[in-house]
Order: sequence, then structure tokens, then C-alpha cells
Amino acid sequence: MPKRILQGTVVSDKGEKTIVVKVERRFTHPVMKKTVRRSKNYHAHDEANVAKVGQTVFIEECRPFSKTKTWKLVEGDATVQAETGEAA
Repeated sequence: MPKRILQGTVVSDKGEKTIVVKVERRFTHPVMKKTVRRSKNYHAHDEANVAKVGQTVFIEECRPFSKTKTWKLVEGDATVQAETGEAA
């Protein structure tokens, strides 16, 4: 089964090798027929501590690193490299 990949914004990078990513989803409300936005925070593993607050990143489902951390930052992410000023 393929691993899920989500796109979100980094809201915290305070933890050691850990980032918190806010992922927003949009769906149509079944009764009101109006587009609704819902967001959820995911703790993700960031081995090199490269992601900073405000960046748009991709996270991938993986084995549990801890009680709450079951996602990891996608390595070689073009978004992270572009915003940190590194060359690809």
C-alpha cells in the first residue's frame, strides 16, 4: 500500500528533530452544500532540522518515531530547498 503524502505549513520547529505541520483540507458540507475548511496538526520527523516556521513542506507517512510522531519530512523537498536558498 502506498504511503500517504500531505502538504502543509510548518507552525512550530521548537522540538529537536521535530516539526509541527498544519494540514488543511476542504470539503463540501453534506447539508449546507458550502465549502468548509478543516485543519489538523501533525508531528513530523525532521532529521536535519532544515524546516523553518512558515515554510510549505511535504510530509510522508512512516513508522512511529514516538507516541505522536508517525510522519517524516520528505527529503529533497524542492520547497524547503528553495526557501532556504540552497541549490538543487
